[in-house]
Amino acid sequence: MTKYIIVVILFCLTSIHLNAASMPSIAVLEFELKDLTMKPGVPEEIKRTASIKPLLERELKSAGYQITDIPLSDQQEADSGVGYLFDHPDVVALLGKKFGADYVLVGRLHKPSFLFAYVMGDLVRVSDARLMGKFISESKGPNSDLTIKAVESLTVKIDDILEHRYTPPQPSH
Repeated sequence: MTKYIIVVILFCLTSIHLNAASMPSIAVLEFELKDLTMKPGVPEEIKRTASIKPLLERELKSAGYQITDIPLSDQQEADSGVGYLFDHPDVVALLGKKFGADYVLVGRLHKPSFLFAYVMGDLVRVSDARLMGKFISESKGPNSDLTIKAVESLTVKIDDILEHRYTPPQPSH
């Protein structure tokens, strides 16, 4: 009986390990700010833009995705200016390959107005440099809770292309 229990436990642990190992790894690049307002680049928007990557990584991790880190210095070295990585999935794929990611998400906070902004992301499959999807989530106003909701919405869209595992948190009251 004891041998049977040990075999079952080992089987379960092996299944869990294999399931985790089979989840795709995603590298999330630092988001760039494209601020088209009359007061571009204010500290609050720079801070909000910087908050998106860690928020997105947290949501992707909650769905079981492996997160691959790409140092900012490597991202900057591959980037030739605002919007360059959005237009060059081949360069993004090379960056992802260098660090062992299956997918790379290139992100931007696009702010055409003081009233709203768009959290945007392009998902690139590293193996063939294919653009898997272009995602946009709207965030009305600078409120951090609204930015979090836009990131959750972006995560849903990314997950719909990949594994269908993500469930956004329930709204708090």
